[in-house]
Amino acid sequence: MCCFFASLVFFGPRLAFLIYWLIAPLRVSTAFATFNLPWLVGLASLIFIPWTALMYVLIFPLNGWDWVWLGFGIMADVASYIGGYQNRKQVPLYPDTAP
Repeated sequence: MCCFFASLVFFGPRLAFLIYWLIAPLRVSTAFATFNLPWLVGLASLIFIPWTALMYVLIFPLNGWDWVWLGFGIMADVASYIGGYQNRKQVPLYPDTAP
């Protein structure tokens, strides 16, 4: 059961962003059109910052308080990376970096 939730947290935003990209490709293309290589930015954001990319595409164009929602996406990405780092300490025989 724990592996199911871990995979859901990892694949959830990526799968949601990918499905949204397949359903509304014009909206995603419009959101990433301001970048030099929009397909590369979309692919990199799908891999590295899925919560932020999903939020950016959903609230594009950014007006007023929309930056708060984008901040929530950034916080969710940072929290997922920090949570993964903290959970490594629970793995038996994981090499400890502290002297």
